[in-house]
Amino acid sequence: REMRNRSNVVRRVNVVTEIDPFALCRVADVGDVLFERIFALDDVIEQIETCYHRLHAAGVVPVSAGGDHSITYPILRAYAAKFGKLNVMQLDAHPDLYDELDGDRFSHACPFARALEDGLIARLVQVGIRTMNAHQREQVTRFGTEVIPMNEWSADTHIKFNGPVYLSLDLDVLDPAFAPGISHYEPGGMSTRQVIDLIQSLNAPLIGADIVELNPTRDVQQMTAMVAAKLMKEILAAMLRSE
Repeated sequence: REMRNRSNVVRRVNVVTEIDPFALCRVADVGDVLFERIFALDDVIEQIETCYHRLHAAGVVPVSAGGDHSITYPILRAYAAKFGKLNVMQLDAHPDLYDELDGDRFSHACPFARALEDGLIARLVQVGIRTMNAHQREQVTRFGTEVIPMNEWSADTHIKFNGPVYLSLDLDVLDPAFAPGISHYEPGGMSTRQVIDLIQSLNAPLIGADIVELNPTRDVQQMTAMVAAKLMKEILAAMLRSE
């Protein structure tokens, strides 16, 4: 909701590409995923996935606002049903490859482990990582993911994809100086400018995206919500640039 609130004050026209998404296509807020029943976590996953099947059937290209990173797994299930195995670029401080966290296999720390186990992802490129531990290194080896740690990232780093890409953007990829409204502070992250440059330099069609892990209770004067809304409009412009 805070992303929605701040989106009204972010410039519509991209100042670099001069793309105005709102002039080139119908951009609409289709509302929240509505849950008809919640008896177990499986119900939540199923209903998120069903919502995205409906969006795809209606010809919608979703850009999703979270929420924590657990929402990405059911979204990817719906995307893989439509597009087949996916190329995914994950911008994140954390690999989110745990087999389970505190007994929860569908935690926000586990979505990419579940998606890779299910064969939804052909290629996963993780950028900005700075919290890798021994278990997650084992998972990287197990699944063959490509990791670009924050200390190895530079403006000269170029990632090439053969085919369309789904982008999953965890706001904690940003240094807390730029995004204080997150739950898990990890100093040493990207600047807002670096993330924008990365989105603008993406050399593949974007078929969808999510922006997750905004925590308004820790935000400072809606600063992070404003950044999130800005990044959402950058993603919209990048989608249209690749059309």
